[in-house]
Amino acid sequence: MKIGGLQKVTLVDYPGKLACTVFFSGCNFRCPFCYSKELVLPEEIKKQPEISETEFFNFLEEKRGLLEGCVLCGGEPTIYGEELVSFAKKIKSKGFAIKLDTNGTDPKIIKRLIDEKIVDYIAMDIKAPLNKEKYSSAAGTNVDIEKIKESVALIKNSGIDYEFRTTVVPGIHSREDIIQMAKDISPAKRYFLQGFRGEKGVIDEKLNNVRPFPDEFLKEIEGEIKSYFDIFKIR
Repeated sequence: MKIGGLQKVTLVDYPGKLACTVFFSGCNFRCPFCYSKELVLPEEIKKQPEISETEFFNFLEEKRGLLEGCVLCGGEPTIYGEELVSFAKKIKSKGFAIKLDTNGTDPKIIKRLIDEKIVDYIAMDIKAPLNKEKYSSAAGTNVDIEKIKESVALIKNSGIDYEFRTTVVPGIHSREDIIQMAKDISPAKRYFLQGFRGEKGVIDEKLNNVRPFPDEFLKEIEGEIKSYFDIFKIR
């Protein structure tokens, strides 16, 4: 497994827990609005120093009793398959709660993590309405939409804590798209909308100067979709 980064302390990435965040290099999506091309594009990954698993687990050992949880994100952690399961088991054995951030493309691995009680919280990114054409366009690659739907259902019925979230981007998402995404995943426990903010470093440089949706626009949509969820917020 390639570890491309480690945030040693976070108060926001794992709701309700003091945690660390480990970033895995590599992703099977190429979302044009992705902020983390250094974890996604092979030519950028090569430029980044790697953190060894030994170094990471030595760090965790030092933080026993201080940190409560560990967030696994990327890139996309589930591309590592069984390696991810073993890695997460080792973290769990040290007494840390685990949160997984995923794009939902590997429901088999998600199911393993749930069934074996390895993961405690899952955050799944929803890229577009759940139809193949729109989803593939937003993800920048050909997407098996049935796997995305399977992951949504698995997470909703898992019995563990979870959230869905979407970064909404002018020119990629329309008002109708945002409302349809909410309908596609509802009813659900939590759904968060995150406004895209163009900046240097996103995969598609044409988006660098894109202005986010106005707050009033998102507030209007909130009024239409918040009843579908136990908790809905605009971040």
